[in-house]
Amino acid sequence: MFYFAGIWRSWTGDRGTKAKPNVGNHVLFSFLTTEPNAVVAPIHSKAMPVLLRDKAAADQWLNGSDAEALQLQKAAPNDAIVLVE
Repeated sequence: MFYFAGIWRSWTGDRGTKAKPNVGNHVLFSFLTTEPNAVVAPIHSKAMPVLLRDKAAADQWLNGSDAEALQLQKAAPNDAIVLVE
């Protein structure tokens, strides 16, 4: 079990197309990425999601200081991910 590190914010504006505008209040979400580890790099050489690998890390991400959150924004150790075909 793991969590993705992410951010969200509310935003007011147009998220639709010219043909079908969707003007109003929206909630925007984004997953954070970091450099890939050795397991992910052959699949995606530019980035991988920031993985919060246990509840303590998730709690630190949600409730810690900015400096603590920055410490979590790194590639997961190679042995934390197993590829399954």
